[in-house]
Amino acid sequence: MARNPLASAFAKYVVEARVTGAELVTPTMRRIRLATETPIDFPYRAGQHIRVQINDPLSVYGILRPAETLRTYTIWELDADRRALELRAHLYDGDGIGLRWAREVARGDTVTFWWPQGDFFTQDEAPFHLFAGDETASAAFGPMLRALGEDAQVHGALESESAEHDPPMPGPHALRRVHRRGAPAASSQTLVEAVAGLELPGNTGAAYLAGEARTCQMIRDYLVRERNWPRRSIKIKPFWTPGKRGLH
Repeated sequence: MARNPLASAFAKYVVEARVTGAELVTPTMRRIRLATETPIDFPYRAGQHIRVQINDPLSVYGILRPAETLRTYTIWELDADRRALELRAHLYDGDGIGLRWAREVARGDTVTFWWPQGDFFTQDEAPFHLFAGDETASAAFGPMLRALGEDAQVHGALESESAEHDPPMPGPHALRRVHRRGAPAASSQTLVEAVAGLELPGNTGAAYLAGEARTCQMIRDYLVRERNWPRRSIKIKPFWTPGKRGLH
């Protein structure tokens, strides 16, 4: 079989891995462990994501339908020896190639992924850090919190449907847990109100907003208009929004 000439040009960006574990950590979140034969040699900062290859983007199908090839998952943890990493995938209601992969991938499966990308990581020089997001945001917030030193000043709120759906988070920095209890996750007033109720030391910190796109925009607008935060101090990572696929 003739080799795709594009494959060689992009080979340094592609990693082959094997699934060593896949299980639920909450009713709607799955832990997926990937292992490689050789160390994963790429720059990485906590909060960045990989792109799992569902269909080959260098194939004729991939070139004609690029939106149906790669799906993005944040690295929850990269092992010290760089031979394994863990993803956290939220199993929301709906359908799509990324959701089907996250639901069905099993131990022993082979996975191709493209190395880390993204600028959603902490600003180390910030005097304090504000995190706000829903369940999907926890996949990024977990590694970002883990990477902060114990002396870092952290504030924030993490929303989920109920206590049963609270994603486990690494210490020592705890975020306030709030629950929708049937209220909409899109344009979530629950999360906006939780952020409004936080006692913050001012507006000179760095804010990280992730999860549903419209909720993130509402919180950003609140911080800018009501708390006088500079927009440049607020990072947004929209993981999902109703009616749109492939965000994360």
